[in-house]
Amino acid sequence: MRDLVRLALPVAVVQMGLVSQGLVDTAMVGRVDAVELAAVTLGNLYFFGVSVFGMGLLLALDPLVSQAFGAGDHDGIRIAIQRGLLLSLILGAVMTAPMLLAGPVFALLRQPAEVVPVAAGYARAMAAGMWPFYGFIVFRQALQSLGRVAPIVWTIVAANLLNVFANWILIFGNLGFPALGAVGSGWATSISRWFMCLCLLAAAWSLLGPYLRRLHGELLERAPLVRMVRLGAPIGFHLFLEFGAFGAIGVAMGWLGATAMSGHQIALNLAAFAFMIPLGISQAAAVLVGRAVGEGNPARARRSAGGSAILCCLVMAGTATIFLTLPEWLAAVFSTDPGIAAVAAALMPVAGMFQLFDGLQVVCAGALRGVADTLRPMIYNVLGFWLFGLPISLGLGFALEWGPVGLWWGLAAGLGAVALLLLGRMWNRLRGPLARFVVGSPH
Repeated sequence: MRDLVRLALPVAVVQMGLVSQGLVDTAMVGRVDAVELAAVTLGNLYFFGVSVFGMGLLLALDPLVSQAFGAGDHDGIRIAIQRGLLLSLILGAVMTAPMLLAGPVFALLRQPAEVVPVAAGYARAMAAGMWPFYGFIVFRQALQSLGRVAPIVWTIVAANLLNVFANWILIFGNLGFPALGAVGSGWATSISRWFMCLCLLAAAWSLLGPYLRRLHGELLERAPLVRMVRLGAPIGFHLFLEFGAFGAIGVAMGWLGATAMSGHQIALNLAAFAFMIPLGISQAAAVLVGRAVGEGNPARARRSAGGSAILCCLVMAGTATIFLTLPEWLAAVFSTDPGIAAVAAALMPVAGMFQLFDGLQVVCAGALRGVADTLRPMIYNVLGFWLFGLPISLGLGFALEWGPVGLWWGLAAGLGAVALLLLGRMWNRLRGPLARFVVGSPH
């Protein structure tokens, strides 16, 4: 538990720092008007819908680097990081195209006409930061697996300060720049992502340099790359399907109008901020379980997995209490519009109810990722979110006319189903034999 907390705490800080960029964007754009805030909501949903598969694909680095580190295989670490960077370049090029075509997609999804052009401009601005977003993930996962997270923490702190300053200039038109509103926030985010990627590489060069100075002779070999993609693709689809369920609810909120969408975004950002704590525990669990597997120590792998689940339950009980007791105050921080604040305040107690399940499902998935078990969590995600939770959301939200609150109760049901399925899978998988996963011989 001590090792888990020592790694999970800074990783959670990093995750909260990443999400705080979105919170700052929401809070600052929310001072403009509801249309601009709805555009940021829609644009962010679209960005993560486009990019989330690539994020999951690159999380294949967790078991590869951590297991190689546990086995003392530095050549295996080098080829894994370099293959991750190669995949990040491909993903950055491929995923930029749909960002540039966001306008027609928003119109096809029947989003509010006044929101579509602003959201499309926001998405185009965000496209400029697509590759550095993926590059940062590669460097971050590698450093976390090596147990060196201090450079990531300091980079995130600096990037958040830069994002606030760039938002202040570009949203409101300070220092002689034009007031770009939501679109300016998109450019500020891209600028901060380039900074994050390059600053982290510079700050951690003494750690990463030995693995990057010389290209590995087997870098472009097809079979290991394909096997790495096969390991990461289920993680990518898992995240895509999970985010897709939340995204589908966001689209449904758009059918209820800009006010409902804006209130949904505020509550979702706050829930996502709290979610970063179990996400940090999840990534720590993946690293520690992976290292134990690489060391050939299955008992330690089991203790790390079980400890992560216990720690998650303790932490999320605390965040749930905050959401249940302070919804109006939290909503007022992010919007001065009484209608938007009322929607957000109504949704946050529901978020409080699903905090435990949300945390538990991601922690179990992280522990399973440490043993390179990625396919079954994806299947459970489909069953829980899409075949169980989403129909409940639509039924409660529209058929029973519960509106935004009904849509969120369906999410809570889906999260509960996924959490229980993954908890059972983690229990059974880690009781069996555990062996290192190697995509190809690095020698």
